[in-house]
Amino acid sequence: MNNSWFTLYINRYVESLMELVEFRDKKSDDHKVLSNFIDAIVKVRNRHHDVVPTMAQGVLEYRDSSKMDPFINQNIQYFLDRFYMNRISIRMLINQHTLIFDNNNNVGNPKHIGCIDPCCDVVDLVHDAFQSAQMLCDQYYFASPDLKLTQVNGKAAGQPIHIVYVPSHLFHMLFELFKNAMRATVEHQENKPSLDPVEVTVVLGKEDLSIKISDRGGGVPVRKIESLFSYTYSTAPKPVMEKNSTPLAGFGYGLPISRLYAKYFHGDLNLCSISGYGTDALIYLKVCSARPQSQ
Repeated sequence: MNNSWFTLYINRYVESLMELVEFRDKKSDDHKVLSNFIDAIVKVRNRHHDVVPTMAQGVLEYRDSSKMDPFINQNIQYFLDRFYMNRISIRMLINQHTLIFDNNNNVGNPKHIGCIDPCCDVVDLVHDAFQSAQMLCDQYYFASPDLKLTQVNGKAAGQPIHIVYVPSHLFHMLFELFKNAMRATVEHQENKPSLDPVEVTVVLGKEDLSIKISDRGGGVPVRKIESLFSYTYSTAPKPVMEKNSTPLAGFGYGLPISRLYAKYFHGDLNLCSISGYGTDALIYLKVCSARPQSQ
C-alpha cells in the first residue's frame, strides 16, 4: 500500500485517540461535557468515513504492483477482516451513543432504540435496497432487471416479516448483493430482448431470518466461490475513484464486508453458484421476531 496513505491513516487514528483521551477524567454527568463528547465522536466518525474505499484502492494498488502468493493473501484477508469488523463495532457504538444521547439535534427515528429498529420491516428494506441498486445499474448500463419477491412468515403465516435489527446493516448487505446480481444479469443477458428478474425469497423461521437473492447472470465456477470473498479479488475492472460517485463494482470489498455485517450479530452470508446459469446469495440472520404492538 502507498506509504503516504498508511501515514495518513496512522495520523488520523492518533489524532482521534488523543481527542477522546481528553474526556477520560471528566464528569460524565456534566451536560456540557456530554455535549462536547458527542461532538468529538461525531467528528471522529466523519473523519474516517472514506476509510473503506481508500483502503480498498490501496489493496488493489498493492496487488497490481507486487507478487501475490497464498500466504500474503491470507495475511491480508486476516488483517482486513479484523480491521473492518472493529470498524463496524466502533461505528455501531458511536451511532448508538449519538442517537440516544444527542438531544440537541433531534437525530434518529423516534421508533428506534438508537440505531436498532425493534420492528424492522425486512420487505421494505429489500425494496429500498433494490431501488438504490437499480438506479446505479441504470446509470452504468441504461438497463436493469426487475424484482420478483416472495415472502414466507414461518412463525405467523400471512403476517408481515418484522425483526429486531439494525436497518443500515441489512441495507448494506442487500445493496451490495443486488449490485452484483444486476451487473451479472445485464452483462450475461446483453443480447436478450428482456432481462430475467432478480428473485428474492424472504423467510422467517423459528430462529433465523433467511434471504435468498437469485440471479441468472451466468454464475461462476465452484473453484472461484471463495475467491469472491477475498479483498484482493474482483470480477469487475478496477474502478476510478471519483468524488460524489458510487462505483457499481471493482473494489472487491462488497462481499467480504457484507459477510462481516452478517457475522456481527452471529449470522452469515454464503454463495451458491451454477456456472453457466446463475448465482444464489443467501443471508442468514440470527434474529428475534418483533413483539406485536399493543392496540
